[in-house]
Formats: sequence, C-alpha cells, structure tokens
Amino acid sequence: MKNVAIAGATGAVGIEFLKLMESRNFPVKKLKLLASKRSVGKELEFCGEKLIVEELTEKSFQGVDLAFFSAGKGRSKEFVQKAVDSGSLVIDNSSAFRMDPNVPLVVPEINKEMVFKHNGIIANPNCSTIQMVVALNPLHKAATIRRVVVSTYQATSGAGSKGMQELIDQTKAWVKNEPMEVKSFPAQIAFNLFPHVDIFLENGYTREEMKMVNETKKIMNSPDMKISATCVRVPILRAHSEAVWIETEDKLTAENAREILRESPGIVVKDDPVDRGYPMPWEADKTIDTFVGRIREDISHPKGLTFWVVADQLYKGAALNSLQIAEVLVSG
Repeated sequence: MKNVAIAGATGAVGIEFLKLMESRNFPVKKLKLLASKRSVGKELEFCGEKLIVEELTEKSFQGVDLAFFSAGKGRSKEFVQKAVDSGSLVIDNSSAFRMDPNVPLVVPEINKEMVFKHNGIIANPNCSTIQMVVALNPLHKAATIRRVVVSTYQATSGAGSKGMQELIDQTKAWVKNEPMEVKSFPAQIAFNLFPHVDIFLENGYTREEMKMVNETKKIMNSPDMKISATCVRVPILRAHSEAVWIETEDKLTAENAREILRESPGIVVKDDPVDRGYPMPWEADKTIDTFVGRIREDISHPKGLTFWVVADQLYKGAALNSLQIAEVLVSG
C-alpha cells in the first residue's frame, strides 16, 4: 500500500495500529492520522517520525489507498462511504457494516478468500467474536459444531482508553478510601463485574451477545448453528477471556481437539492445569495469538466439549485482525 490513513488514530485501537504497523513492517509510503477536532495537532510517533493528527473530514481521503477505521459506529456511518467514493479501500472496526450482506466480515485464519470479494469496504468483526471463531473453526471443520454456549469475561479495553482509565482511577480511589466515579460503565468496575456489555435488546440479550451470535454465523458460513452468549465485563485492563461449550455432530475427544488446535494457525494451546498451565489475561496482554486451554470433554453430554479462550482485545480483537486483513490484500 502506498498511502494509508487511520481514522480514530488517537483512540486505544488507533494507537495499537501504529505499533503493529511498525513492528510488522507493513508497507506504507505515506501515513495520515485522522481524529476528531479535539485531537487535531497532537503528535504521534511512527517509525521514528513524528506525525501530526489531522481532523477527520469528508475530504480527508483524497489520495489515500487504504483507510483503517477505528472511530466508532457513528463516525464510520458518516465517513466510510466518503472514503470509498474518494477511491480508498476501507477496513472498518465498527459494527456499522458487519451484517451488511454486501460487505465481507473477515477473520483471515477462517475466510481470507472473502478479502477479495469487497465493494470498497471490509468489516472487522467484534473483538469477542474473533477470538472465539479462531478456536471454533478448526473444530467445526473436524466434527461439525451444532451448538455453542459461551460466557465472556471482557476487559475494560473493550470500552476504549476511557474504560481502561476508569478502572485505574477507581482502583486508586479505593486504595485512598475515596468515592469512585462511574462514567464509562453502568456500574463500578473496580473489584466488581457485571453481565452487561452494550445495551439490552427486546429478547433479553445484550447487543454484544447478539453480535457474537450473528457474526459467528456469517464468518463461519453456518446460518443454522445454534449459539447463545452471556457477556460479562470484568476488572481487567486488556485481554478478553471466554468459557466455551460446544456440541458436535461427530464425537471429539479432548486429545483430538488439542491436536487439531495445535496445528491451527493463530492458536497457542496451553493446557496443563496441574501446573497452572492455562491461559490468563495478563500473559495474553500485547500478544498476537489466541490462547486455548482447559480443554475437556463435557460430562453432561456425549458429544460435548468445553474449553477456555484468551486473546488481547486490542490486538487480535481489533487492530491486529484488521492489519492481517490488509496483509492478505498486499500479498494477494
């Protein structure tokens, strides 16, 4: 790619784009950093060069070949089509276009061929969906998954840098025995958790939970797969964890599953519970892989399997997956 833009460059995901593009030597001739008016003039460093943040406007994408969007659903709806009309290919991190039948929803380990079937927009899935489907897909290929039940334990990074800072600020307030201020979440997050990520819908599920249901079916091209999710916010800075239960058409033993997952791209199997050999958020922080452990046959169902999945929400759950999509395009 010659000219690249990042919309939402000063946000939590935007900052990770810069780090990953530099560490992975993503080919860029000119990089443009875009954000809201309040961030204009800020300096961010990329490959030893200080770049000035510009305001995101309708005219920002003239001469831009590739635009990464991490600016929120509203901003994506407002500006993505403007970028496409200017000749840019957009990889969008928001939920604005994920379920559009004309927009590919891509996790490269699963459906990278869809990268080349775009009309100017490629959607990046929800963070909790990405790490789950990376683990589900190889097992689905081996034994056909009929049903999925998942409970997520989602870090404050899912609410951006403000959410992460709120956990830090509330923790400091608790230490000092001072009142805790709640801004980014529906309740205190320090020393607490709540089963409430995004808004509640008429069916009793949250929008986050339904994202996991609908996006998984689209990515894995499995419209008849039965999926139920409960999404929980936990007092962790970054890296989401998930407890996943699956029912398969063909019997999969725990050892079969371990072998399959060990040979699958993007996955690290860490499964020795006796010596605390299971994935934890602190060790997944700033890593690029999806970690799977606690793999065991479900004692309540003859064709059930359960396991634990952990991945960095800002990396594989957001910036890294988008960048991997772009790398497929470049190598394509």
